[in-house]
Amino acid sequence: MNNDEDLMRLATQAGADLLDAERRLVTAESCTGGWVAKLLTDIAGSSAWYDGGVVVYSNVLKQSLLGVRPSTLASHGAVSEATAREMAIGALEALGGHISLAVTGIAGPAGAQPGKPVGTVWFAWAWKENGEIETRVALETFTGDREAIRRQSVARALRELSQLQRKP
Repeated sequence: MNNDEDLMRLATQAGADLLDAERRLVTAESCTGGWVAKLLTDIAGSSAWYDGGVVVYSNVLKQSLLGVRPSTLASHGAVSEATAREMAIGALEALGGHISLAVTGIAGPAGAQPGKPVGTVWFAWAWKENGEIETRVALETFTGDREAIRRQSVARALRELSQLQRKP
């Protein structure tokens, strides 16, 4: 699972689900380095449901482009539920769209911290409902080398995105 064909199938499904739901997506990626955006824009016609995104690898860009609070980064770190949630909300507010996807993690081989081994990845999705911003977050700990962790992260982000579009 999670070879290039699998990822493209997930991206195509997410795009179809967004189109069916009449929603536009924006992305904020850290450890995936724009891989989600690349897959989505490989699909002809994706401009009908994908507005764009940002790659925010540094904490400085997480703060300046997405409004992640310095206190969140200081207290929780870049790889945390709080940071992922603020990235998703910030992407929705800064980039527009109807739903956002954010991912931040430790792809390795270095970067592990106490309680956050290589493979730790936080995801967040944000959307507006009844005038309020709603969010969903998820934590995964993936195994494998750097590419395997990033590949699994992209797949997880896209699967959840599709599920969110299909909710009643």
